[in-house]
Amino acid sequence: MLITNAHIINEGHETAADLLIRNGRIEKIAAKIDAPAGTVVFDAEGQWLLPGVIDDQVHFREPGLTHKGDLYSESRAAVAGGTTSYFDMPNNKPAITTRKLLAEKYAMAAGRSFANYAFYFGGANDNLDEIAALKKNEACALKVFMGASTGNMLVDDPKTLEGIFQRSPLMVVTHCEDTPMILANEAKARERYGEDVPPREHPHIRSAEACYQSTALATSLAKKYNADLHVLHLTTARELAFFTPGPLAGKKITVEACVHHLYFDERDYATLGNLIKCNPAIKTAEDRKALLHAVMEDRIDVIATDHAPHTAEEKAQPYFKAPSGLPLVQHSLLMLIELVKRGDLNLRTVVRKTSHAVADRFGIVDRGYVREGYWADLVLVDPHGTTTVRKSDVLYKCGWSPVEGRSFPAKIRATWVNGELAYQDGVVLPQTRGARIEFR
Repeated sequence: MLITNAHIINEGHETAADLLIRNGRIEKIAAKIDAPAGTVVFDAEGQWLLPGVIDDQVHFREPGLTHKGDLYSESRAAVAGGTTSYFDMPNNKPAITTRKLLAEKYAMAAGRSFANYAFYFGGANDNLDEIAALKKNEACALKVFMGASTGNMLVDDPKTLEGIFQRSPLMVVTHCEDTPMILANEAKARERYGEDVPPREHPHIRSAEACYQSTALATSLAKKYNADLHVLHLTTARELAFFTPGPLAGKKITVEACVHHLYFDERDYATLGNLIKCNPAIKTAEDRKALLHAVMEDRIDVIATDHAPHTAEEKAQPYFKAPSGLPLVQHSLLMLIELVKRGDLNLRTVVRKTSHAVADRFGIVDRGYVREGYWADLVLVDPHGTTTVRKSDVLYKCGWSPVEGRSFPAKIRATWVNGELAYQDGVVLPQTRGARIEFR
């Protein structure tokens, strides 16, 4: 395929160029390329051609929770939103805390994923020997829940935490919240409201202090053992002090922000309620502003979604029964482009944080850039289009989105995965094209 008349945004530059794809990879990028015989020509019409989004944090719910979503349904929604690769979390049923279960999960994805995929291995209080035996390409990283989570995946044994940071051969990726503080805050909320706690209390229950204390512990352990640490979904201005602004290269401790923490703040609980209940919680407008600034100063290194679908019925339950998490992969890039057009972010930074930086931090082979020789994982965005989110267009298995009814000032026109069209003008093409991601 030859993509002509593209406005390529890549590695801090914007270039008008054609791009030739052969055997799944980018063969040539040049101002003008003549189409070889038999080549399909796709006219980009001057629109933005970006490297496909690499989402380093999703919960596609397979195995065990497939009434909410699965590798097929959620990856299909992902390519419709311009996400071409994803890393899925291990808090499944059963939790992915053995290498055997990890291999079985990869087998589930083969031939069923529209986007490229890699999976985390889960830390637990009782699997340190399994962690120490991990090899580089078995998992994208080791996920450690330093806060309440599913099943036995809360790692709260101090000796185990020390052992993980000391012995893990892979980067340690953490969810940082302090469980005892959260439980104490829940008790206070019950004293005041009973079981009918309003969703606006969520950021006070999953408090800024609970996040701060846990992030302090994670970063101190990483420094003690000189471990590679990546902290997920930062939510508070105060926690930013643990991270260093500047280029990604050379950092041993990095941090991610999620789209919903950049887009929503606590004022949105009034209209969205439990639909935006997530862990860690969406917090204040001041926190959101600080996170946006930290993205722009390169203190925050990566942007992801933490895509986590639940059924509408589950979300409609009272506060303590309503699960945490929201589905985002179909509209995450559009949400970020809206922030660009508001002046909160710039497009080159968004490309860097959603593609280049993820590839560099995790050591992904030949993805995350628009470069000759790299896999052609691409998204074409019409910057003058409009996307109004209607329930009928939502592709998640759960069937709803927290941004229903909103109109975004751009449109995803096409997505390529491994050089083949996966999505075009509102239609996900039926053939799955995703491959297992390789790591350096």
